[in-house]
Amino acid sequence: MSRRVRRKVAKKGKEKLLLPSYPELILDENDADFPHSMLPINPAANSAAPISPIGVAVDWTTLPDDTVIQLFALLNYRDRASLSSSCRTWRNLGSTPCLWESLDLRAHRCDASSAVSLSSRCSNLRRVRFLGAESADAIIYLKAKDLREISGEYCRKMTDATLSVIAARHEMLECLQLGPDFCERISSDAIRAVAICCPKLRRLRLSGVREIDSDSINALAKNCVNLCDIGFMDCLKVDETALGNMGSLRFLSVAGTSNLKWGLVSHLWSKLPNLVGLDVSRTDISPTAVSRMMLSCQSLKVLCALNCTNVEEDANFVTSSHGSKSKLLLSLLSDIFKGVGSLFVDNSMKGRNVFLNWRDTERKDQKLDDIMTWLEWVLSYSLLRIAESNPPGLDNFWVSQGATLLLSLMQSSQEDVQERAATGLAIFVVIDDENTSIDGQRAEAVMRGGGVQLLLHLASSWREGLQAESAKAIANLSVNANVAKAVADEGGITILANLARAMNRLVAEEAAGGLWNLSVGEEHKGAIAEAGGVKALVDLIFKWSTGGDGVLERAAGALANLAADDKCSMEVAVAGGVHALVMLARNCKFEGVQEQAARALANLAAHGDSNNNNSAVGQEAGALEALVQLTHSPHEGVRQESAGALWNLSFDDRNREAIAAAGGVEALVALAQSCSNASPGLQERAAGALWGLSVSEANSIAIGREGGVAPLIALARSEAEILTTAVFQDVHETAAGALWNLAFNPGNALRIVEEGGVPALVHLCSSSVSKMARFMAALALAYMFDGRIGEVALTGTSSEGVSKCVSLDGARRMALKHIEAGAEIGRFVAMLRNPSSILKTCAAFALLQ
Repeated sequence: MSRRVRRKVAKKGKEKLLLPSYPELILDENDADFPHSMLPINPAANSAAPISPIGVAVDWTTLPDDTVIQLFALLNYRDRASLSSSCRTWRNLGSTPCLWESLDLRAHRCDASSAVSLSSRCSNLRRVRFLGAESADAIIYLKAKDLREISGEYCRKMTDATLSVIAARHEMLECLQLGPDFCERISSDAIRAVAICCPKLRRLRLSGVREIDSDSINALAKNCVNLCDIGFMDCLKVDETALGNMGSLRFLSVAGTSNLKWGLVSHLWSKLPNLVGLDVSRTDISPTAVSRMMLSCQSLKVLCALNCTNVEEDANFVTSSHGSKSKLLLSLLSDIFKGVGSLFVDNSMKGRNVFLNWRDTERKDQKLDDIMTWLEWVLSYSLLRIAESNPPGLDNFWVSQGATLLLSLMQSSQEDVQERAATGLAIFVVIDDENTSIDGQRAEAVMRGGGVQLLLHLASSWREGLQAESAKAIANLSVNANVAKAVADEGGITILANLARAMNRLVAEEAAGGLWNLSVGEEHKGAIAEAGGVKALVDLIFKWSTGGDGVLERAAGALANLAADDKCSMEVAVAGGVHALVMLARNCKFEGVQEQAARALANLAAHGDSNNNNSAVGQEAGALEALVQLTHSPHEGVRQESAGALWNLSFDDRNREAIAAAGGVEALVALAQSCSNASPGLQERAAGALWGLSVSEANSIAIGREGGVAPLIALARSEAEILTTAVFQDVHETAAGALWNLAFNPGNALRIVEEGGVPALVHLCSSSVSKMARFMAALALAYMFDGRIGEVALTGTSSEGVSKCVSLDGARRMALKHIEAGAEIGRFVAMLRNPSSILKTCAAFALLQ
């Protein structure tokens, strides 16, 4: 595999694991990997006063405090910590409360001890974002009693106890949001605790809760009188009657929630006095229930019903409902931009720029602003979920307005909306993530809408979450050759190479994925090397050598593509890539990493005529042993790439003998024996590796002794209709080539006859569409019957003695008859007239046999 796209962001099964990293804000021995000072220092002066571009010494410590604080505000947490370590004054300024009103811990492993060390700076903390159950447990140790907003992702393992304690410690909480993955271990008990402990709650959004009962909803209605925005998305069961008692509700989303009684819903919820926005996207709501809500709910302004099959089956219903002047129905069949524009009196708020124009307008309408802010959130959530499930029949929607919607939402002022839109953009283009297939029309729609420039701009942001999601989108879109060219033309390769150096592993991983996909194009390989991408990728392997399967697979995959280019392969070697890749092949247990590391080593070893990488790989400690061991992997891709690497390495004399000494003959024979039903790629490489090893007489004898003849004959033996297909030509060529080499040894030649190899080679010689396969088969047959085989047969390699001699004579007549009848002799004669001395020598050599 040469590239990889990423699709899913939330799964109902296995939880996405936390990515261990150093806490960004803590400066201790763990931070030795990056510089503590971000200031340029004049090495000649050995002074704290750097030299400005015009040659005048500047004392940075004389900058006004306000300026320094503004500088800190533009940096991510790690860079703030580095800058703070420059001097005592800046360390104090780096702790200024206004810099610590918001904290994003998603990219870092934040346990209790890390949170305790941060607590001294969190007295003014108002907003925190985290990832995973461990970080959720640690939040209380921040001691941020005035916390107003908590947003968590990948909370599948988060328990009632954890959420209840968080609620109890943060009674000032106004917003609680957990998703978009499913909160499977959260129950109504925890929601009830939140209602009791957080009376100031205004917004509550939870995804994937199994059941939200009436007691918990009634507790919210009773205790949280300011609660105006509820989202119970993708839940299995929600009490509809209790929600009808939430008189304070202005916005409600039950997108993706099942088991709702829509007759009861439309009757009760239509009486909610303040309900302005309702989102029922991805549910089985009926047109009747929609009509009742639109007609009966006096306060309702917007009803979102995206991807509601029952509603969208009737296009006339959607059109007639959309035409209402007082209420707006949004569906995948409606013009969403036109619909949103109808909310505004101002005629300038129309068309595809309606969201952008609204954000830029100076005339503010608070009620309308609330609707638009909520709309951005629910649209980004539902579009992401729809992109994940990729239901059929939506091509027209995505191309005509879906891509533009995502691009518009990526410019939202809400961080989570931006990130979800970028993730949706990365996902909706993917048709098949296993086979690296994306929808060309969707990718082109993104490019036409200015998506490449926008994504590169966001990837250059200081916000690491947005960097990661934008880089992921760039990576997936770059599978399309036209988009890849646009990314390169807009300076995207340099941006991705810089992101690959990030200390945040999520960012580095997605950037490496982008370089992996871009490096498929031959025209981009040199640019990646010039941008420092090779060194960045090699450094990634050393930086995340343990526990970073995703980033390691992407880095190794990109290096594998780059190593296929002669010049870039030398860059990989100079940057330490041989050692890095061998380290992965030896130590990493993740199959994806093993496959890409073996592929990279195979490509590095493929340039034996132009550089010394082949011998360098072979001489790297443990390289050959690791590749031999990988041929036993249960994963076919790993076996294929490791066999390919051994094949390429066997072209070097020292490597050839070292592979045999490492058990390569036995391993490759076993591989050939086991791959009769495997992919042609694995069959070709198994036969090819044996072909390469069999150049040595000692190895040739060992291959025959280990039982290598029979599986090679099996690979060469195919039905006539298979021989006419190009996919098996390489298998036939390598199998015949290996048998040719083995036939140099008379003992092996006799084994070929005994195992039924003559009919197989005759079939290749007469029927194969591959000239190389016919040539190799003819040479093998000629070598087998040059007279030496008879002596071996007479001495007896089996108990059948005389009968073997009789069958040997018949096999000889069959072989020579087909060689004479075939076109090979004529072809060799014609080759004698070729001006190439090499071809003349080969022709004379073949005719001599």
